[in-house]
Amino acid sequence: MPALLKKLEPLRPLYNLMYRFVLLVCKLLLVLDIAITSFAVVGRFVPFIPDPAWSEEVVLTLMSYMAVLSAALAIRRNAHIRMTTFDRYLPSVLVKILDLLSDFAVLALALVMLLVGWRYSTGLGALGSYVSMPWLSKFWQYFPIPVAGIAMLVFELERIFMDLEAFYGKEEK
Repeated sequence: MPALLKKLEPLRPLYNLMYRFVLLVCKLLLVLDIAITSFAVVGRFVPFIPDPAWSEEVVLTLMSYMAVLSAALAIRRNAHIRMTTFDRYLPSVLVKILDLLSDFAVLALALVMLLVGWRYSTGLGALGSYVSMPWLSKFWQYFPIPVAGIAMLVFELERIFMDLEAFYGKEEK
């Protein structure tokens, strides 16, 4: 197994690039969310600025993208809430095995999000449209789930790679 880990080492820059890209997307979505919300609030109180009817639905859709993508980013930093209370009382090898077990569970969740989310996006989502924008498919409302599934899959593979390194003796950077 350590030989395989050495072969996977050149992929680290790709993980860094993917992380920076997803982080940039989250930042842009946050800026758009703030701008649209600000415009809608000002439109309610300033008579000559129209309050766009579509603002609430768009803001909620952008928030759903940010929520699931930022959760995928947390996988890479190992920043999710997890139970570590008993780690100091358990043997080190058992803790590493449990980390790997949880990695594979999250990997399975990422695959479910990707596959089922895509089915919902192209099925149910493609059939509906936004109330305030009847020309826009609800596909975009369901699409964050498979997108996050892809990001989670990538970051969870890196997490597995890092936990395997820790298991075989190389400590996490």
